[in-house]
Amino acid sequence: MDLLRFTTAGSVDDGKSTLIGRLLYDTKSILQDQYEAIERSSARRGKNGVDLALLTDGLRAEREQGITIDVAYRYFSTPKRAFVISDTPGHEQYTRNMVTGASGAELAIILIDARNGVMTQSRRHGFIASLLQIPHFVVAVNKMDLVDFSEARFEEIRREFAQFVGRLNVDSVTFIPISALDGDNVVEPSERTPWYDGATLLHHLETVKVGAARNTVDFRMPVQLVARPNQDFRGFSGEIESGSVSVGEDVLVLPARTASKVARIVTFDGDLERAQAGMPVTLTLEDEIDASRGDMIVRARNVPRLVHRLDADVCWMSETPMKLGTSYIIRHTTRTAQAAVDTIIYRTNVNTLHREEAATLKLNEIGRVELDVSVPLAIDPYRINRRTGCFVLVDPATNATVAAGMIRGEGQDVPAVDEPYEESSRPHVSPNVTWE
Repeated sequence: MDLLRFTTAGSVDDGKSTLIGRLLYDTKSILQDQYEAIERSSARRGKNGVDLALLTDGLRAEREQGITIDVAYRYFSTPKRAFVISDTPGHEQYTRNMVTGASGAELAIILIDARNGVMTQSRRHGFIASLLQIPHFVVAVNKMDLVDFSEARFEEIRREFAQFVGRLNVDSVTFIPISALDGDNVVEPSERTPWYDGATLLHHLETVKVGAARNTVDFRMPVQLVARPNQDFRGFSGEIESGSVSVGEDVLVLPARTASKVARIVTFDGDLERAQAGMPVTLTLEDEIDASRGDMIVRARNVPRLVHRLDADVCWMSETPMKLGTSYIIRHTTRTAQAAVDTIIYRTNVNTLHREEAATLKLNEIGRVELDVSVPLAIDPYRINRRTGCFVLVDPATNATVAAGMIRGEGQDVPAVDEPYEESSRPHVSPNVTWE
């Protein structure tokens, strides 16, 4: 069965948690005791009827304030597809939580309150979702019951957001008028929107193309563990992050570029002739080579870049502002090394999408930076391979994650914000080579 991971985004009180609760309830994905528990909790809070948002807002602070603070994950399935939902906060203060929850999603549901229209936070989350290379957007115009299911209001919001999202890199955008509280156009079509002839939200989730964000071409397997149960066996264990590999293929172990061939693909259930992305395996090689945790096994004819300098977009997640030249710990796949931010190229104003000069990045700010790394990293651009194109920065003093990053490529002293950046100006590029 296909698996779709999707996330919700939007401004505060747009109804994200209520929508997820409605999906779970209408698809019969909650147990009787769960329903009875939220029924009692709703009654204690003086709610009229059952507050379905309580299915995801489990923290006491969330229930007291009526907002989402932490990322909540929920799972459900239909006969056609299985789903993993990440319910992310809408408040600007918790932008970092939204980045965390949306990082593995293939579809983003951006909720917009029909009364308020497109808010600043709606644009912010749309930009972040595009930065995370989420290919599909569903713009759910919620609370249509509070504007009498006005077609004119829906069209006004659709035009405004379509104009904004046209500046982003998104494969598809679908607009659906809904009422999460009453269930209109969530699972079943609504009789109160005769002017809308599109699919319901659940039908769209069941039929949208999945796998667009997965890299099935470039074989990458970071080594997690060297398995040595006895003197007759030595293998390299890890999860295949992208692509596939077969017995007998020529491989390289990076960063040493040691060449060998795959002798066996060992799993708990027995040997395989071929393994693909998402599978945990142990590879044995024909040659006795030196490799350890943090190294990466790749196909000999398809090798990622080995770089000491990164050009990346980062979301700053720490209350302590970024300090240029300060040593941080970078975690990229299974590799851990030291890194320092050398240059802030620009900070992105996520409300206007304008690029601004900046001397630092503060909590929840997003910018483009260049980092120096103490050891070579085997990287792919994030837009090509999410798994080898992302990293986190950790404060060595507190062990707290201070930033999440999406790699653009090798750092090459990109010009400042007020200078045009042309591909032809990049060093180390052969003539007649163009970027696609």
